[in-house]
Amino acid sequence: MIDVIVPVYKPDKRFYDLISMLKRQKIQAKHYIFINTERRFWKEEFLQGIENAEVYHITKEEFDHGKTRRMGAELSTSPIMIFMTQDAVPADEMVFTHLVDSFSDPQVAVSYARQLPNRDCKMIERFTRGFNYPKESRIKTKKDLEEMGIKTYFCSNVCAAYRKEDYIKLGGFVEKTIFNEDMLFAAKAIEAGKAVAYVAEAKVYHSHNEKVLPLFQRNFDLAVSQQQYKAVFEGISSEAEGIKLVKKTVTHLLREKKWYLIPKLVINSGAKYLGYQMGKHYERLPQKVVLCCTSNREYWRNYGKNTRRI
Repeated sequence: MIDVIVPVYKPDKRFYDLISMLKRQKIQAKHYIFINTERRFWKEEFLQGIENAEVYHITKEEFDHGKTRRMGAELSTSPIMIFMTQDAVPADEMVFTHLVDSFSDPQVAVSYARQLPNRDCKMIERFTRGFNYPKESRIKTKKDLEEMGIKTYFCSNVCAAYRKEDYIKLGGFVEKTIFNEDMLFAAKAIEAGKAVAYVAEAKVYHSHNEKVLPLFQRNFDLAVSQQQYKAVFEGISSEAEGIKLVKKTVTHLLREKKWYLIPKLVINSGAKYLGYQMGKHYERLPQKVVLCCTSNREYWRNYGKNTRRI
């Protein structure tokens, strides 16, 4: 009934934790498809106890967030495909069950899980997880654009399920994208009259205590993806949602008497904003500057600055 697809690069302890929880899921996959970047980082022992596992090796130069997941979808033969990242660990045995249940609504084309903070997650990031992944589930359609803005299109392939029939009809993931392949597909689904389901009951542990530079680079890449697919995001502001998050985080820190973390929030938010603004104007930047700003240098080496806009 389902296939599980996981891109992998330099797997660590979190990957072992993921494998352990995959084996405990109430619904088991027909195929577990692992697309590993660089064969030298792979160990056969990773998949001990996983039945129906398939491993495909690609080079770092071949990896692309859209193209690689599109490859996984083409390898899948089940009506529902669940994409995960190697550091997303299911919180219980019912994650796949809850995601699959969301497709009882025929309008739903894609559903995604709630992300919980890891034990080592710091306070600001912990609050951000709760902001982006609340306790309440929600079905999002085109009519929600006025209220939710860009969050209507929000979806995360950290743990997301796709109805294969709808995936094919909508053209699948884009083949070239530095980032955001999940949100680009969700936007297509919404615009086509389908729905995106946020399933809060399906929970995975996933968070990062990122420093200033990775925050800058991630938001640079985010803006690049939005510029390259400008028609998808035109007229929908991302910045308003960011400002809302900062204000709510300040209020939370004051309430918790953690006011001394506000300077850190200001620095992190400044890095995000600067990265985003520079990414919006990446076409005006020299290639050397772009390579310093991005977290994905291979993307620019493969495609350069002349990637197509949609």
